[in-house]
Amino acid sequence: MDSSKSETAIDMTKATKAVPVPVAVPQPAWKRGVSIFDFILRVCGLVAALAATATMGTTDQTLPFFTQFFQFQASYDDLPTFTFFVVANAIASGYLLLSMPFSIVAIVRPHASGVKLLLLILDTVVMGLTTAAAAAAAAIVYLAHNGNSNTNWFAICQQFNDFCQRVSGAVVASFIAAVLFICLVVLSAVALRRSH
Repeated sequence: MDSSKSETAIDMTKATKAVPVPVAVPQPAWKRGVSIFDFILRVCGLVAALAATATMGTTDQTLPFFTQFFQFQASYDDLPTFTFFVVANAIASGYLLLSMPFSIVAIVRPHASGVKLLLLILDTVVMGLTTAAAAAAAAIVYLAHNGNSNTNWFAICQQFNDFCQRVSGAVVASFIAAVLFICLVVLSAVALRRSH
């Protein structure tokens, strides 16, 4: 055997085994930032949906003049569309409140894609519900303000001004909640797409 080769040969009997050392992989900061923004959007959506529910649910106006047999009153529960509006926004408020712990889990564990997928699916369903309720109520508010001469529906907002202002405010709050839900869906979809 050549002496130069024997000097470079490795003695495998004396070699030590390598111990794997766990290396902390830095998590991208954008995932945590997206999760925090998701939580903030949920809080804002909860405020908007609760405002829409409370405003519409407490809307009631009685005109100061009445006869012996008739009293002129407008209330949200006179129209099934407004009742649907209140129920839909109450469901959206309850959902947003119950989804906040899941959103916090997504902040603590940014790689938990199962939680994000569940929130994405449920956000999409509640977005559709909120948008449908807001759109239906907006149609009734439009009729209340403008009427429809072809069907002999008269505008009632000249007599029930406070009622119409409160109902209009509730519809605006519900549309704000719907836009926030749209932002939540887009944000969740983009976050899920970039995580894989």
